[in-house]
Amino acid sequence: MKAVGITTHGDLDVFKLAHQLVLRIYQTTRSFPREEIFGLVSQLRRAASSVPANIAEGAGRLNRAEYRRFVGIARGSAVEVGYYLRLGCDLGYISQPDYDDLRRECERVCQMLTRLTQSL
Repeated sequence: MKAVGITTHGDLDVFKLAHQLVLRIYQTTRSFPREEIFGLVSQLRRAASSVPANIAEGAGRLNRAEYRRFVGIARGSAVEVGYYLRLGCDLGYISQPDYDDLRRECERVCQMLTRLTQSL
């Protein structure tokens, strides 16, 4: 059986943007306090990496319903990232300009995931 959707998840603009967001979040969280390594840093990185990972897993599924479900999970993780970014900013770990940029990227990913879900 052939997987549904686009030939490869790597061709999707939303996957590319989500991957870039993960890379930025890893870079940003390097400067967080050491005591946050197993707290906020871990949660933020996990949620962020879950977005492109679920897009990839969904694209590899055998039917559109499963693909749609994984895209929904990816969107939920993106919303979670948005909260952790806000928390990091409110705690003073992320500067306001960096937070604003990351939040915009995160919102863009959410919008694109919504459109992907609608197309499935």
